Order: sequence, then C-alpha cells, then structure tokens
Amino acid sequence: MTLTAQPRTLAAPTPKKSVAGRSPALIPLLLGLPALLIVIVSQGYPLANQLIMSFQEFGLKQQFGQPADWVGLDNYAAVTADPVFWVVLVRSLVFCFACAGLTMAIGVSTALLLTRLTKTVRILVQSAMLVAWATPVLSSLTVWQWLFNTRTGVVNWLLVSLGFEQFDGFAWLLEAGSFFVIAGAVIIWMSVPLVMFMVYASLTQIDGEILEAAQLDGATGWQRFRHIIVPGIAPVLMLVGLLQIIWDIRVFTQISVLQDSGGVSADTNVLGTYVYQIGLGQGDYGAGSAVAMIMLLITLIISWGYVRSLVKQGNVS
Repeated sequence: MTLTAQPRTLAAPTPKKSVAGRSPALIPLLLGLPALLIVIVSQGYPLANQLIMSFQEFGLKQQFGQPADWVGLDNYAAVTADPVFWVVLVRSLVFCFACAGLTMAIGVSTALLLTRLTKTVRILVQSAMLVAWATPVLSSLTVWQWLFNTRTGVVNWLLVSLGFEQFDGFAWLLEAGSFFVIAGAVIIWMSVPLVMFMVYASLTQIDGEILEAAQLDGATGWQRFRHIIVPGIAPVLMLVGLLQIIWDIRVFTQISVLQDSGGVSADTNVLGTYVYQIGLGQGDYGAGSAVAMIMLLITLIISWGYVRSLVKQGNVS
C-alpha cells in the first residue's frame, strides 16, 4: 500500500508589522510628516495667497484694508500683452542658461582637476572654494563693485596698464552688455564651489580599476570621460544642473544691488527684479503676483523632466 503525499497550500505571507503595529512602509511617511507640515505652513499659505492675488486688482488701497476686486485673468492678459515682459523673459532665460552652463562647465572641470592634484594642494583649493561659497552675497558684491569701480577700480587700472586706453574711466554698469558680464561673473563665482564639491564627491565613487582598464584598452581621456565618468555621475550632474537653472532664473540680489550702483534697470531687468519693481515699486501687487506665478510655471516646466525621472526610478525599484 502506497501513500501519496497531499500537496500543501502555502498561505500568503502577511506583511511584517513594526513594534507599534504599523507597516514598515508607513514609517518613512510618518518621519517625514513633520517636515512636510512645516513646508505646507511656511510655503503653502504665501503661495496660495499670491495665486489669489494674481486674480485680483490689488494695489496700495488694498494694503490699507480696502477689499480687492476680482478681475480674473486680466492681470495675466495685461502682463503678457506688455512687450517689456517678453523682453525681460527672453533676457532672463538667456542669462540663466548662460550662467548655469558656464557654472557647470567650470565646476565639473575643477572637480576633475581635483582628482589629479596632490592632497595638500587639493585641500587648499577646496578651502578657498569653501570660503568663496560661504561669503555673504552683499559682501561679495562690495568686492566686485570695488574691482569694477569707474575711477578707482582695479580692473580698469589693469586694462589701461596693458595698453587698453579705452577702459580709462569706463563705466561697466552703464552698458547692458558689460553689466551682465559683471553680474554673471558674480553669480558663477559664487555657484562654482557647490558644483565642484558635489561633482568631486561623486567622482570619488567611480571605480578606478574601470578607468585603468579603459586606458589600457586605448581609450583616450575624452572617451573615458564621455563613456565612463559622465554616465557614472549623471544623476548628480542632472540634479546640480537643474538647481543651477532654478537659482539663476530667480536671481534677484546680485542684479538689484548692481542696478542700485549705477545700472539702468530698464535695460538690465530680469524676472526677479521685474516682479519687485511692478509689485513694490509701482504698487501693482496683482500684476506682480501674475508675473511671479508665470515664473513658478516656468520653474515647474524646467523641473518636470527631473521629477519624472525620479518617479520612473521609484517605480523600477
């Protein structure tokens, strides 16, 4: 007589519970909830208030308690119908991508250079970069204004000494082109250290044996950089590049201070200073809020590609 084993049905595994009786998947959400609430309270209310204000006729009278009239999309129509807005928008985008591109190029090049330096020299360079990055914006602008001062500036004196007599008493801030050269130099100088630190940290995670093997196989420096280094640090490059674009499109302090030092605001306005002049300068808070919301929309469009890639990575994992 033979006995046949009866097949056993395995019960579906039950999800593990934490000590408190909650699923482990909820723990990160609970830990991040306080920070999320702080962001909602500190950023959500001003953003919602600004969105509502962009649909209202909100001026100086409303600041003193007079009810604001609802005008719908009139503020957006007035802003987009103004040719000055489109000039400022194009100028802001060109200036933003130029500064972000140069910042990334210089930052990545400096990070690659750090991998070739000795330890002592590398520490000195990193220390100098850290000081440049940690210097307050207004303090840095004071130095740059002194460098490009019309009468006593070091830059003008040096150029004249080299034989460029046309720079004797040259007013850098009066010309829009030279104004943005100075503004771009300030922004790039203060942004390069962060890019350098983040890219260098990611470079240290690349396996040196892979680079050595590629070199032995005859790969040039550019080929190693393109096919090994860039794919290895691509997430960091994407993140840092996106942050630079967002920061540079919202730039305000550098442009505003240089305008107060002699720049012509009509020729040097970017979106940040344009919003300030419409809202606080002219007292038209409704139109200023409309421009600010357009800035937010542009930022979201630029950020969407990176956010979508993060969502895809989360689904894969």
